[in-house]
Amino acid sequence: MKNFFKIFIIAVAGFSLVVSCEKDEDQAVLNEATQSKISTDKTTIVLDKTQLDSEAVSFTWLKSTFNITVVSKPQIELGIKGTNFKESKLVDAVSSPSSLTNRQLNTLAMSLGAVANTVNEIEVRLKTTVGKASFYSNVITLAVTPYVLGPVYNYTDLYLIGDATAAGWTNEATNTKFLPLQKETTAGVYSYTGYFAKGGFKMIKTPGSWDTQYGMGGATGILSSSGSSGDIKVDVAGYYKVTVNTNALVYTFVSIADPTVSYNAISMIGTASGDWNTDVDLQKSTFDSHIWVKKKITLNSGEFKFRANHDWGVSWGVAKEFFGVADLGGGNIPVSETFKYDVYFNDITAEFSVIPVY
Repeated sequence: MKNFFKIFIIAVAGFSLVVSCEKDEDQAVLNEATQSKISTDKTTIVLDKTQLDSEAVSFTWLKSTFNITVVSKPQIELGIKGTNFKESKLVDAVSSPSSLTNRQLNTLAMSLGAVANTVNEIEVRLKTTVGKASFYSNVITLAVTPYVLGPVYNYTDLYLIGDATAAGWTNEATNTKFLPLQKETTAGVYSYTGYFAKGGFKMIKTPGSWDTQYGMGGATGILSSSGSSGDIKVDVAGYYKVTVNTNALVYTFVSIADPTVSYNAISMIGTASGDWNTDVDLQKSTFDSHIWVKKKITLNSGEFKFRANHDWGVSWGVAKEFFGVADLGGGNIPVSETFKYDVYFNDITAEFSVIPVY
């Protein structure tokens, strides 16, 4: 009896590799005579969202050959490295060479779980299917940097952190109280004007990460990007202006007069936020009543202005996208692409930031 079951199991295991003919005695065992091969014209790929339909990568491949004549289906298989092609994606390999556009490879990479704007290692192989049997080529690894569709935003932001600031020391991505410094026209120069509590602060590039941070260096006025940098101290709570230069690694921190004008509401109005008849209110910071914020708002391709107390008596605008100093009664602020943004407005300085949320 044991021998019978052994024979039966062996027969079942080999069934998928058996090709049936008209007569049982004509059955033949399928063997791969030559393994398929795949290669690529490049292994490092930074995907370009401005050239969606341009070729991103080209694959050249040789089909498997078999000991008998069969109908086979070759496909290019992609998977995140280290997953053993679990939840992989397949692309039909109609002819060699086969290419993928920026749009196609980006869609595949993101569907695999790749992280946008970061180098991801993606493995590629040729999968050849014959009936229920599958045969695989060598594996190549691509270093792919995908994108998220949205506006082209070539700026680096810095955010305040510390018990002297609205965010406190809670460095978590879910902390919604981070406030950005104002970007200046000179690269690497930032400033922030507003209220600081007694305590200390630093500046970080990405909320939730300490990888890029700036604090006090060896002396007051010296900026350090080291993880062991000190806190910039605030001995007396009040209104200050901090200016930092991340290239020269210097900073200033000076006291300013308390603001004398306050507003009940600051809103956005225009085709970007809706229409010219509807105000979209920003939220007043509970930490500093002169800072106004609207998080993750979808803005349309269009333009808008800021105004106070839902009235045109006091409004601000300037023909500059993403950030700037709005002029009292100035022009419209443009939004080039419909997307989600974090919006910040400082009614002391009329500085604003409109930062895409990727």
